[in-house]
Amino acid sequence: MSALKGPALLFCPADRPDRYAKAAARADSVVLDLEDAVAPADKDRARQSVVQALPGLDPAHTFVRINALDTPWGEHDLAALPAHTMVMLPKAGSAADVRACAPHTVLALCETAAGVLAAESLARTDNCAGLMWGGEDLIADLGGRSSRGPDGGYRGVVRHARAQVLLAATAAHKYAVDAVHLDIPDLEGLAVEAEDAAAVGFRAKACIHPSHVAPIRTAFAPTEAEGRWAREVLAAAETHGAVFRHEGRMVDAPVLAHARSVLTALEPTGDAAHPTRK
Repeated sequence: MSALKGPALLFCPADRPDRYAKAAARADSVVLDLEDAVAPADKDRARQSVVQALPGLDPAHTFVRINALDTPWGEHDLAALPAHTMVMLPKAGSAADVRACAPHTVLALCETAAGVLAAESLARTDNCAGLMWGGEDLIADLGGRSSRGPDGGYRGVVRHARAQVLLAATAAHKYAVDAVHLDIPDLEGLAVEAEDAAAVGFRAKACIHPSHVAPIRTAFAPTEAEGRWAREVLAAAETHGAVFRHEGRMVDAPVLAHARSVLTALEPTGDAAHPTRK
């Protein structure tokens, strides 16, 4: 199953082929969007542009968000794509939806009530590489009016959906992707969300603007202090065993797992765009 390449997934409108290469160069992965970013009258032209461009893009770093399978365009999108293409499936509602995309590898979007409730079965489908969630579509599906409260934070049902997707993906040993931050100038709010996503175990965060890539990468990069702590704790474990005290704190198996996660995030990737935070 394909591995996720870096923490920042940048959406690019599929009807703007002039932006494909730029988006791919700026982010860890690019998502060529045939769904929300393209008007109905432009779907066929955008699909042709994607198919023509795919041979020149790195298949390990490129997703294509097709249209939902219950639309007039979804099956045409699937039929047009080369078999190795990684597909982002919007409004995935059942494991059957994911299987219908085979042989494509699928990042399933849980953005309806049915999709959130089916997250576990979606993640356990053989050709599912991971799950992502979406708050705005979920609220629309619920017949609601706003995904966020007066304080700017997500409402309870949206937080529940986010947690459900993370738990389901992790339990199935698949990756979980955090949703986009729609307020483009709000880089501070984006950073808070991205840091929380990294802290709880999301592997990546999607974004809709190139300016969001750097804050996401920074948020997912461990700090220098975290890296130093992880190395010290793991070195101490070689001497003291599985349970011991380090700098006044008890260290046991879960803490050692945290330390290994930090070091994994610090492993060299050959890409200077993944910094260690101060």
